[in-house]
Amino acid sequence: MNVTTNKTGDLNAVLTVNITPEDYQGKVEKVLKDYRKNAKIPGFRPGMVPTGLIKKQYGKAVLIDEVNHILQHAVTDHLREEKLDILGNPLPIPNDNIDWETQSEFSFDFEIGLAPEFELSISDKTKVPYYKISADKKMVDRYVEDYAKRFGKMSSPEAVEENCIIKGDLVEVDKDGNAVEDGITANASVGLDSLDDKKTIKALTGLKVGDKATIDSKKAFKEDFNFANVIGSTKEAVEASTGLFEITIVEITKIEPAEMNQELFDKVFGEGTVKDEKEFRARIKEDAEKMFIGESDRKFYEDVKDVVLDKTKFELPDEFLKKWMQTSGEKPVTAEEVEAQYPQMKDSLKWQLVESKLVKEKGIEVSQEELVNYTKELVMRQMAQYGQQPEEKDLEDIAKRVLDNQEESQRIADQLFGDKLLKFYKETVKINEKEVSFDEFVKMLSK
Repeated sequence: MNVTTNKTGDLNAVLTVNITPEDYQGKVEKVLKDYRKNAKIPGFRPGMVPTGLIKKQYGKAVLIDEVNHILQHAVTDHLREEKLDILGNPLPIPNDNIDWETQSEFSFDFEIGLAPEFELSISDKTKVPYYKISADKKMVDRYVEDYAKRFGKMSSPEAVEENCIIKGDLVEVDKDGNAVEDGITANASVGLDSLDDKKTIKALTGLKVGDKATIDSKKAFKEDFNFANVIGSTKEAVEASTGLFEITIVEITKIEPAEMNQELFDKVFGEGTVKDEKEFRARIKEDAEKMFIGESDRKFYEDVKDVVLDKTKFELPDEFLKKWMQTSGEKPVTAEEVEAQYPQMKDSLKWQLVESKLVKEKGIEVSQEELVNYTKELVMRQMAQYGQQPEEKDLEDIAKRVLDNQEESQRIADQLFGDKLLKFYKETVKINEKEVSFDEFVKMLSK
């Protein structure tokens, strides 16, 4: 057997495998002998079927199986031995001229796409923005209001007034107020603070238990209010409805917001942690901004990717990769689908090549000890949310059980590896920090 690689371009090559009788004859004859021992053919005793008959009946199929087996190993071994860095998988070049009945020597060709050589372009001169999300006064005010409501006291006013929650029976009606046949019905609670339509708020204010009013769900609520979810329906069903719902009030409640005092501060952050409203607001701001770090990091990573790819120039074997994409998935895709998907796939593959090279050159890796310690930290943080603090031995046992699950172990390893890469980028590139509000950050992502 002879395996060779001939470059047809900077990033393309043809791998050729030549197979001779010496490569397959012994194995084929052994398989046919085994067939002869066990073959049950009318007119012949077991083990006495003529060799020629066995060969005629099974020889071609056995030959094809053995040649394919040799071929698969030959390609894999050659790529490994020659240390060829390829993209995708070798693509067999069709050959319709093989005559399995008469040929004894076979030649097979495969297209291969070669990974490009390039220099990494990432250093302390690489400028990348980092958007630090700040909690502005509007956001802090909203959190303060939410905490005050959460720890407030419930009352039951006689009539609907500001900050009330109305529980009622809702029935879908038409424009004349008649119940829609097979329309939506529900029992749900609606807070007046979820309404954005002054006319609706006025119509509900002053109503008592047993009174009725009509709500236009397509106009009455604030933009971020999920009315469909509240009534246990779907967005599609609500959109297909008249949008008009008659509500019969069955209960009126009101949350009296907690006063801004030490009792509230202690309930939210623990006894004596904060001592006045200024500290309370400062702590809310600090905690909110900590929650945004993950969003800032994800944006930073994407910006690193864009900047580095823009500076690191190299080509890919585009035509080969497009052919490979058509056959690599579970279902074949058309050439038109490949053309539409290729630009995104190309960027993704380029980034994989950049990070693989970076990981190799910088020696970034995850040791088993690091994986265990990282898993223990994850477990400890999760248990701390429920007020639990496990002993070291219990922590070790839990971490071991988690990592015994191969899928979970890989997920955690990937997460730790991602953290290491992020740390490397933060320590390597020149960060241009910019402070933005959460709303500004969201608008920036939507562009």
